[in-house]
Amino acid sequence: MCGIAGFAFTDHTHPVDRELLSRMTTIMRHRGPDADGFHVGPGVGLGHRRLSIIDVAGGDQPIYGEDRNSVVVLNGEIYNFQELQRELAARGHVFTTRSDTESIVHAYEEWGLDCVARLRGMFAFVIWDEKRRRLVLARDRAGKKPLYYHADGERLIFASEMKGLLQDTGIKRRLSAESLSDYFSFGNIPSPHTVFQDIHQVPPAHFVVWEGGRVRLHEYWDVVFQPTGPSRPEEALEAFAPIFDEAVKVRMVADVPLGAFLSGGIDSSAVVASMARQSDRSLVTTSVGFAERSHSELEYARQVAQAVASRHHEVLVRPNAVEDLPRLVWHLDQPFADSSALPTYYVSKAAREQVTVALSGDGGDEVFAGYERRYGVNRIESRLRPLIPGAVRGAFLGPLGRIYPRADWMPRPLRLKLVLLNLSQSPERAYFNDLSMFRDYEKQAICSPEFLQETRHHDPFQAFSRHFDRVRDADPLSRILYVDFKTWLHNDILVKVDRMSMASSLEVRSPLLDHKIVEFAATLPPELKYRGPVSKFLLKRHLAPRLPVLDVDRPKQGFSIPLGAWLRSDLRETAHDLLFSAQTAHRGYVRRETVAGLWDEHQRGRRDHSGKIWALMVLELWLREYLVGARP
Repeated sequence: MCGIAGFAFTDHTHPVDRELLSRMTTIMRHRGPDADGFHVGPGVGLGHRRLSIIDVAGGDQPIYGEDRNSVVVLNGEIYNFQELQRELAARGHVFTTRSDTESIVHAYEEWGLDCVARLRGMFAFVIWDEKRRRLVLARDRAGKKPLYYHADGERLIFASEMKGLLQDTGIKRRLSAESLSDYFSFGNIPSPHTVFQDIHQVPPAHFVVWEGGRVRLHEYWDVVFQPTGPSRPEEALEAFAPIFDEAVKVRMVADVPLGAFLSGGIDSSAVVASMARQSDRSLVTTSVGFAERSHSELEYARQVAQAVASRHHEVLVRPNAVEDLPRLVWHLDQPFADSSALPTYYVSKAAREQVTVALSGDGGDEVFAGYERRYGVNRIESRLRPLIPGAVRGAFLGPLGRIYPRADWMPRPLRLKLVLLNLSQSPERAYFNDLSMFRDYEKQAICSPEFLQETRHHDPFQAFSRHFDRVRDADPLSRILYVDFKTWLHNDILVKVDRMSMASSLEVRSPLLDHKIVEFAATLPPELKYRGPVSKFLLKRHLAPRLPVLDVDRPKQGFSIPLGAWLRSDLRETAHDLLFSAQTAHRGYVRRETVAGLWDEHQRGRRDHSGKIWALMVLELWLREYLVGARP
């Protein structure tokens, strides 16, 4: 894993600021502590920070094509690079390294922009084509590796992390009110936008071509949900096993120590079991847990570790870990409300003490329908909605849901307030409602009148609706799986994993997000993913005989911290300062009295507002780090 940065000007005589290029890469040193490298030419500069994984001795970047007219910098890994090297060498290309990066530049020379679709891996790369004075910025299919850019007609400037771009003082830190509104809805900033008006993200499965000062965006891949694959469990299992094992195997190629995250859940256990079957060496596994047993899966992780005879390491996270919160907010680049970033940071830090590369189970929930509370309840609501006349749902259920008492302590399917609200809306709006951190009526209560007025024409639902529209003819489960893959996965899960692992200079690889697995899963009928009351049906049936020690049908626990209890004890003072200090009061985004009401209800134990409180804490910390402190 690495960090890339650079810029190009339409005017080839424009001077190149080498000191700026150095600052942009240095601030991302955590992404690549082993080496740096630069290409400087007429009106262009590319920089690279390297975390050495493959061809440690000879794989420094940038890497050039034969005639040196094309040069590439890469963040990530290309898993089919050996296959590409053989094919390209047969076509006359000469390789000077064993690096996977070199396969990209020769592929570009051979196939042009079509080369991106031939790559299998996790990547964000930039190619400079000197002949055409063209920059090509590309991002992998799932969005595992980030890539930000700013373009103003005269130049394009890019970096793996936003803090790299912000080293250029010419890029103004103008907050986007619309993106902040999205943050209140989702707890993150949806791609392709960012929290700053003048900075954008390359979306997953897209590449950007910058030429003549113009930016053109191209989509090169999409997942298609069509039930053309195996329809019987036995056939599906037989077809899935070799695809999965191969996805794991290609991710075990490394010239440095390699291990795995092990939560004790289905996804990471399946990955570890496959690694053990395909390796003749003892695995290194790392788990994170909590003193609060209700939030800890350490005992299940130990069972799996013992079954595969791995060298197992455990980390116990305690509330005083919040001392590292400002550092984590800095690494995250943007406001980000998923509190599981904290344990992700600690498991990454612990794993880095043993290995340089770790495989993870990320993506299993989004690809094979693992969110029971989300997908199961949505299925029930989808069956009820047609039974109730539209006029009744709109006129009575919605208003009744808003005044109906909350019952956060009850299981999700029994919370009648949410069911009433969802049944009063379209399936798409209801799913948006389910995933919202602050629902629309809650945003009206907590956001200041000035902020609401400024964002009155912005509807965060649009970030969902455009994806729903693409799969309007698919079955209900496939539609929300598609939307989750396009939104929740890369805006939340993969942001968390990338930033928190890179904070410790650890590369994380995710076999379940191999595009061959994603495409295979999309051909399965929905009942092979969510069958009766069983979520992630196929993956569980695959794992059961491979790892008999694990109860694959035990309830899903999730990767969360005991935040509610911590905010009433060890984190109480820190949280209170972030919510109610004089500095916070002047922001003007939220109503202080509404925040005080949430705080009081949570402290009294009447309701669990921990997620909302954490989101407000993180936002304030981010504002202090990136706008007030703006540290270099």
